[in-house]
Amino acid sequence: MTKGNEKGGKPWAKIAVFSILIFLLISVGTFFGVQFFTKTGIFKIPGVVYYDESLDDEELAILKTIFTDEVVLDKDVAVSAENYLSRPELKPGEFLYQIVIPVTDFYSSETNIDIAEPYELFRNSNYEIISVEDLDFSKKILSINNEYYLDSFDSGAVFHVVKFDSEAYEEEIAPLIGDTFSKTWPDKASVLTFAQTGVTALSRRMNAKLSEVGDATYFAKNIGDFLASFDLTHTSNESSFTSFATSKNICSDKRFINTLTAIGLDIVELTGNHNQDCGDDAAIDTISIYEANGIKTVGGGRTADEAAVPLNISEKGNNITMLGFNLSTGGATLDNTPGANQYYEDVAKRQIAEAKARGDFVLVDVQYYECNNYASEYEDPICDRANSSAGDQIGFFRSIIDLGADMVVGTSAHQPQTFELYNGGAIYYGLGNLFFDQIWWPGTTRSLVLVNYFYEGKLLQTKIVPTIYDETMQTKLLDEETSKWFIERLTSVHP
Repeated sequence: MTKGNEKGGKPWAKIAVFSILIFLLISVGTFFGVQFFTKTGIFKIPGVVYYDESLDDEELAILKTIFTDEVVLDKDVAVSAENYLSRPELKPGEFLYQIVIPVTDFYSSETNIDIAEPYELFRNSNYEIISVEDLDFSKKILSINNEYYLDSFDSGAVFHVVKFDSEAYEEEIAPLIGDTFSKTWPDKASVLTFAQTGVTALSRRMNAKLSEVGDATYFAKNIGDFLASFDLTHTSNESSFTSFATSKNICSDKRFINTLTAIGLDIVELTGNHNQDCGDDAAIDTISIYEANGIKTVGGGRTADEAAVPLNISEKGNNITMLGFNLSTGGATLDNTPGANQYYEDVAKRQIAEAKARGDFVLVDVQYYECNNYASEYEDPICDRANSSAGDQIGFFRSIIDLGADMVVGTSAHQPQTFELYNGGAIYYGLGNLFFDQIWWPGTTRSLVLVNYFYEGKLLQTKIVPTIYDETMQTKLLDEETSKWFIERLTSVHP
């Protein structure tokens, strides 16, 4: 019985073992089969990096330092780039890696190009294409489709976006690329806009006009919003407020403070040679009126010491030292009376050196001898030239750049004058009349507004905007066609 039972039990044991083996084989086969068909486990195919032809050589080189042979991805990733004519809303995995703008020669009168698609920007040899990162004032920005990049920051450029498309972007791609393609670009919160204007003398016939219209904001009606739109707005006002203003003197009706506040004035320059025309008391009272309205002064003061104090501007991460000097036919304070800051080279040299040691941008305004070659019946271009004034205007202005200034601006010229790049700086020899009553000479009705754009302590650009007034004495922007003609006229005689 025992032997028979032993023999009879063997087939069942074999069946059990065989069943277990079959189960194991099926399980293992299923396990590896699933991996084979799903491409997981030992049959897993690593994720592939696909580089689109839209990427440039620099981007490809960077990407290949990230996605090396040692990097094994779970999911595929497609990397591409796309250009836009307006700043796009970025999605996860998209980076605004480059902003490029068209620029031209500093002296060019061109202001705009028209394109329908981004690629058209790169197919024209009439201008240069640079990154916003490389922009400085020695090249002139061109608008795109009449959109100026430094005014909008959302248009007026080609916006180059690098894109990473992966199902596992957050898990494996984002940690790999980190901040490599993240950049901070200029915007309204970080760019300081500073508009400089020329001569303002709200006096003589303007007093009579004010009595007629009754509202001093009348004179700023067509220019106020434009000038007030900038962070800082400057003018060189050489007429003091007084109750004795008439149609015959260079004195201002006190209501004219409303003209200045209507243009959003922040800085008034007192280097003019007429601020004392109405007497010392009026000059002192005028400074008090500016202070009461939150308007800072430079280049003049109640005393010689006060007049010599530089204006320090610290806004939006930019530090600017502004100096104002008088080297003209009069108006300077030489003692304890109010007036303009007299120019002394040793003082200018010291103040410029101190500002440069702090790392400031140095802007110097000058009331210089005036060009008096006016003509009432035709356009007289004599005053366009920087060497048309008494004395060596070119040599003097250049000497201030040689002392270390970054920009020199002539704010006394009653007619706009030429401008130039010199020794790493910029010189604007004369800005003309912003507000005045000189309507009988064509040249004196125009002015240049310099719109300066500062970013991280650097001057990115100075945009020149011409203005004009007529017998209404309401200043307005010059039309585009005439502006181009006028700029060409001025640049044709630059030193």
